[in-house]
Amino acid sequence: MTETAAETAGGRRSDRTRAAILTAARERFAADGYERATIRAIAADATIDPAMVMRYFGNKEKLFAAAAEFDLRLPDLSALPGEELGAALTSHFLDRWEGDESLKALLRASVTNEVAADRMRELLAAQLGPTIAKLSASADGASSVDAASSVDVATRAGLVATQALGFALCRYVLALPPVANLSREEAVAWLGPTITRYLIGTP
Repeated sequence: MTETAAETAGGRRSDRTRAAILTAARERFAADGYERATIRAIAADATIDPAMVMRYFGNKEKLFAAAAEFDLRLPDLSALPGEELGAALTSHFLDRWEGDESLKALLRASVTNEVAADRMRELLAAQLGPTIAKLSASADGASSVDAASSVDVATRAGLVATQALGFALCRYVLALPPVANLSREEAVAWLGPTITRYLIGTP
């Protein structure tokens, strides 16, 4: 069955409306943060009725998850000695979690919202994978890099994510006292060796 001209036009309008909502949402979330941004304000920015936002995305959590675009700004670790890798990456994650309320909002949403959870997984897989692959492909001949090449990059990225997300969840969302009360130095000292093992160690 061929699509009618009306159906084609309706699909294009639908795509344009969805794109307009997402553009407005990204700008509003960036300007106001997750908590202060409202569906009504996003709808006004997109010049549509708030009911249309709800029709396309259901609620603010789902809209935020769909609109979320975060650059984790992962550092180039390839020049560091193997024993320093985990501490460097842990410090970087702490900087990102503590410096971006929207990133924490996505983490909170991912606990109860499958769309947000999928988005968080996509972000980590897409950005951690290349960082770890670069370690594996480094040509400096260091034994730590040789070890990194023997384990699947996706497995290493997933294991690093368990530490990054699990720690962030307990520290910033659940506020689990023993974890929330750790100093930055203590957090790096505890997590660094484990992340180093996940990056370059062997099972």
